[in-house]
Amino acid sequence: MFNNQPKGLIPAALSNMGERFGYYIMNAVLVLFLCSKFGLSEETSTLIYSFFYAGIYVLSLVGGAIADKTQNYKGTIISGLIVMTIGYIVLSIPVLATPANTTMLLTLTCAALFLIAFGNGLFKGNLQAIVGQLYDNPRYSSQRDAGFQIFYVFINIGGLIAPFVAPMLRSWWLDVNDMVYNASFPALCHQALSVTDSANMQNINNLYALATEVGYNNAQSISEFCTEYLNVFNTGVHYSFIASVAAMLISLAIFMVTKKGLPNPPKKEKEAAANYTPEERRAMAKEIKQRLYALFAVLGIAIFFWFSFHQNGTSMSLFARDFVDTSTIAPEIWQAVNPFFVIVLTPIIMWFFAALARRGKVISTPRKIAIGMGLAGVAYLFLTIYSVYMNYPSGTDFRELAVATKESLLSSPWVLILYYFFMTVAELFISPLGLSFVSKVAPRSMQGLCQGLWLGATAVGNLLLWIGPLVYNAYPIWVAWALFLAVCVISMGIMLGMVKWLERVTE
Repeated sequence: MFNNQPKGLIPAALSNMGERFGYYIMNAVLVLFLCSKFGLSEETSTLIYSFFYAGIYVLSLVGGAIADKTQNYKGTIISGLIVMTIGYIVLSIPVLATPANTTMLLTLTCAALFLIAFGNGLFKGNLQAIVGQLYDNPRYSSQRDAGFQIFYVFINIGGLIAPFVAPMLRSWWLDVNDMVYNASFPALCHQALSVTDSANMQNINNLYALATEVGYNNAQSISEFCTEYLNVFNTGVHYSFIASVAAMLISLAIFMVTKKGLPNPPKKEKEAAANYTPEERRAMAKEIKQRLYALFAVLGIAIFFWFSFHQNGTSMSLFARDFVDTSTIAPEIWQAVNPFFVIVLTPIIMWFFAALARRGKVISTPRKIAIGMGLAGVAYLFLTIYSVYMNYPSGTDFRELAVATKESLLSSPWVLILYYFFMTVAELFISPLGLSFVSKVAPRSMQGLCQGLWLGATAVGNLLLWIGPLVYNAYPIWVAWALFLAVCVISMGIMLGMVKWLERVTE
């Protein structure tokens, strides 16, 4: 697997893995943290999450432009790691949110998220550009695809380990304070402490029942206990952000030590002017136009894939918290299932494609992307059927049920495992192959811009993430899954309708 790879690949991959480890620690808990820290509605929390996630990809264009203009790629990467570290440091400071300081703390939290997104923009694309330069050496050029697959696996190693850290630190801090973790209790605490919300009798009964389970012993008022629990609960999450700071510093140290062995992308030389006949110029312009049409067609499909796929950090996190038995497994940990499957399934998918190619049955990139959308649809078809069968209500109605009733309706963890299996296979059919397609159709003079447009499509998809939790809380949850199913099926149909045209463009 590592044979005939340039020496700089592993240090670069390790540096990226450290950054991804720190990022995924924060990403695993962000929506639930915003709800528990500030008492925000899930719709508001996921809206913040959507803008943050989109900002990472939009700001990658800014980071690439800065590096291109200054021709200082390594310095831009180092700056990105430093900026991200500052953002995580701000997030790690445990200050109790009160009615008097909530606005200030929420503003500070959003500022920290901007620093993380901006630092990521300085870091993300520019490190990948340097990795690409490793394969400009003719000795390694044939190993480019394998090298980026190795690089992608290292990213997911960080993503696999990270989701375990935040729940572990939070549970440790709760245990130190003689309290027990319960995913539903912070929301009930905020409702009990709110001066505007009026809890009904069922919620009051739920509050006392859960308070007893997590450490309430009648030695203080329920309001005092709720305030104390929220403080301890959220402090534990703040401590997990310290782990993100440590990961950033490790990533920075690795890059600083190994950067001399990494290439400096050369300055772009101005191409010599060529003389073309008017007919040649018209033919070239027509070809470029066709390629751009094909590119934007696939970008449109990518928007809806990322809209569906990145629900793992929004509505799927809420589903794991509300409807899945998390008595032994915290809901954030389920985000580790996707990177686990990426690591395990990538060699199998590579072998499958290679075996078909050896038999002369090569599947084109556009057709693979269409198949990927179909596989994503299968994941949501399964959730739709299962939720209808279980007669699940909306997330809001479910949380107001009696504790005993909710416990009787909880799903087994296998539901999430099966969902993430199909979504991961879909990812492996779409994400790396989408990048490959962009590189095939992009005009030579517009490679950087077109790769940026792929990130832009991802950003647009992320801006739509808030729709999932909105439907999840307003209607029976099968409606939310059916919405994503429809998006995937329609996208697959459109992609299949364009396959022959896209195949001609990429010939």
